[in-house]
Amino acid sequence: MRTILLLAGLVGSTAPADPEKDYLVWVVSESSDTISLVRFGPSGTRVERELETGLMPVDLDGPHGIDLSPDGEFFYVSLGHGRPNGYLLKYRAADGEVVGQVSLGNFPASLDVSPDGDFAYVVNFNLHGDMVPSSVSVVATKDMVEVARITTCTMPHGSRLDPTGVRHYSACMMDDALVEIDARAFKVSRHFVLGKGEEHGVDGAPAGHALHGSELSCSPTWAQPSADGERVFVACNKSDEIVEIDVPSWRLVRRIPAGSGVYNLGVSRDGKLVASNKRGQSVSVFDVASGKELARIPTKAKVVHGVAVSSDDRFAFVSEEAIGKTPGVVEVIDLTALASAGSVEVRLQAAGLDFWKIEPARAR
Repeated sequence: MRTILLLAGLVGSTAPADPEKDYLVWVVSESSDTISLVRFGPSGTRVERELETGLMPVDLDGPHGIDLSPDGEFFYVSLGHGRPNGYLLKYRAADGEVVGQVSLGNFPASLDVSPDGDFAYVVNFNLHGDMVPSSVSVVATKDMVEVARITTCTMPHGSRLDPTGVRHYSACMMDDALVEIDARAFKVSRHFVLGKGEEHGVDGAPAGHALHGSELSCSPTWAQPSADGERVFVACNKSDEIVEIDVPSWRLVRRIPAGSGVYNLGVSRDGKLVASNKRGQSVSVFDVASGKELARIPTKAKVVHGVAVSSDDRFAFVSEEAIGKTPGVVEVIDLTALASAGSVEVRLQAAGLDFWKIEPARAR
């Protein structure tokens, strides 16, 4: 069993128990234009299927984000390296066929599909040219039409809707801010300044003046609503902290010390917060109520990226980019045992991933 780094005060952990069913997860590999279906279950962890993605015949399209429709029938993939715009592709999950596409802004990255399945929200990270305010694209998923492009902030990243689908959150890497979009009106409702000692809420969008590296204290990379939507957790990649914000009052709750380069976040409905530590080659599991870090679990590969929690809250699936020509990895974290439960190599630079479904175990 993989070694687990236990924090002070934790009495111990149990060995991971073998799952009784199979868990299926989709992951994209940014440097190989590949989508992989990973199966984890009693027979181990393996790649079930691989799909090629992209629209450019020669250059890499760079798939970055992926998200399933609520009914599991479709998944959506953002292609971040466009000419000049990127794209969102719609796939039928059963056979992996492309059934729709739409052009978006520059370098579309993270995405999330609304709880009713009607809209996909994609952040346009925009690595092109000067650091100017970018946007969130809203796509009507049935017809794959961009119905809104909402200007938010400089280098938006992370895209998550609250459980009701009423509020959308993204982080501004170069503005040190969290942005909230009113998903009914398709406009920015308010933002929250994340700079240490300057934390406060403001109506409307940030002013749009990108900060220099020395001015950034947070450099946020992810915004994750809690399971009940009452709080938002923001990953401060630069300061190695998670900022917790109360949604109704729009006030700071606390700063939670995290791992080196905390990057993406996921929550379970039973009160756990999972964080990928991009520089720290590890995954942290926190207790939401107390903010206590329950465990910091070393990962197989470096440059830890995405987090997806299974629908039964038992496992977290983590993508690990690795470096150079080293294959990416999808690793499974047992959220009860607080330990690694399995892993499998995938194509180069594993990035976004999303949990699909649980089904009866299948033999190899």
